[in-house]
Amino acid sequence: MRKALRWLLSLVVLIGTAVVGSASSVTAAHAAEPDIKERILAIPGMSLIEEKPYEGYRFFVLNYTQPIDHRHPSKGTFQQRLTLLHKATDRPTVFFTSGYNVNTNPRRSEPTQIVDGNQVSMEYRFFTPSRPQPADWSKLDIWQAAKDQHRIFKALKPIYGKNWLATGGSKGGMTATYYRRFFPNDMDGTVAYVAPNDVRNKEDSAYDRFFRTVGTAECRAKLNAVQREALVRRDEIVDRYQKWAAEEKQTFTVVGSADKAYENVVLDLVWAFWQYHLLKDCDTVPAATASTDDLYTFIDDISGFSAYTDQGLANYTPYYYQAGTELGAPSFKTPHLKGLLRYPGIYDPRNYVPRDIPMTFKPWVMRDVDRWVRHHSERMLFVNGANDPWAAEPFRVGRGSDDSYVFTVPGGNHGSNVAGLPAAQKEKATQEILEWAGVAPAAVREGDKPAKRLTSYDPKLDKQLVEREPLLRP
Repeated sequence: MRKALRWLLSLVVLIGTAVVGSASSVTAAHAAEPDIKERILAIPGMSLIEEKPYEGYRFFVLNYTQPIDHRHPSKGTFQQRLTLLHKATDRPTVFFTSGYNVNTNPRRSEPTQIVDGNQVSMEYRFFTPSRPQPADWSKLDIWQAAKDQHRIFKALKPIYGKNWLATGGSKGGMTATYYRRFFPNDMDGTVAYVAPNDVRNKEDSAYDRFFRTVGTAECRAKLNAVQREALVRRDEIVDRYQKWAAEEKQTFTVVGSADKAYENVVLDLVWAFWQYHLLKDCDTVPAATASTDDLYTFIDDISGFSAYTDQGLANYTPYYYQAGTELGAPSFKTPHLKGLLRYPGIYDPRNYVPRDIPMTFKPWVMRDVDRWVRHHSERMLFVNGANDPWAAEPFRVGRGSDDSYVFTVPGGNHGSNVAGLPAAQKEKATQEILEWAGVAPAAVREGDKPAKRLTSYDPKLDKQLVEREPLLRP
């Protein structure tokens, strides 16, 4: 009996020693684990621009070395900016892009808010400073950009090993879709907001139908009347426009003249109103009999006189180049402006890109993406606004697509999101996003509780920023 007790006591001591030893090893291993910044900067080609503190997160602004031409990596590199909002390596990660420049302040996209995850945000190639020098514009296409995104994902995936979602709004939604088309196995889900899909660039009757029915007849009539009056008073307003440009050192070399720029600004007017405003804002539209001062102010507020100056166009040259080579651009009829337009054909991306940059349109590119989305997409969600002109030509899913959805916010504009959807669609979209990210609570998966975002609202991180872009920039 005594021997048995001694044996049992020895066994307890051995187990205790083993447990303490194991715990000590875990503690030591945890203590030895590199800081997240060290792990990120250990990635070949990754360098730190700055770190900005934010409670509950680490936020890094980074550069990553990318090939100028992914098909021929030996032909030079450039530095591409990205940001990382780090939550934890055991949380899902959302890959966001606006399709333009990257915001160097911490922000959470809606999917990041929903899944309580990390967020990687990428600056699109050729938007400064992420532009090769010298710039070979033939290397700006949707495949090269998708390859940029793929390389960043592959570099970060060993650190952020949980599920990944891609997202973006407008051109960023287009970018997320193209990325999924070329690298369908990278992401566990894609959420594309207000993403236009110009499958046939020369066939734009969908926009004409949109403008015949959007809003109310009264509001459409008011907007058409003020747009027409803006051209009736063209000479008076252009004179003021030129004086403003001279004072602000704005020039018109690319479009050709202040008069041409003004015609573009006025053509933008109705589109830009519906892109950024709601039906209730029709009360702010002035009467056609309003003073020239009031008309000038309204046009500037809605379209923006700076949009077609050389300085206003310069940062968006990459977008106009893509619109004129692959993405396509909208056109629409304006019978109420008959006899007032001076420059037929000016409303085209070619006219907003310096002439020393060659452009050739490739009509098969968007058709390929459209076919893939309709017949092969998986775990994709498209959110559109019913009153957003860009939604006139949306992405659609069809036979062959799996677990993919197209939802529309009633009366929504270009800022439409999941939060604005009707209740049933909002819950469905939220549930899918949580499941794709691998963080849906059991009660949500089993249908016992409604799907809800996993984070509380943060007024700094979650403030929706809808970039106001004129017509030809989604």
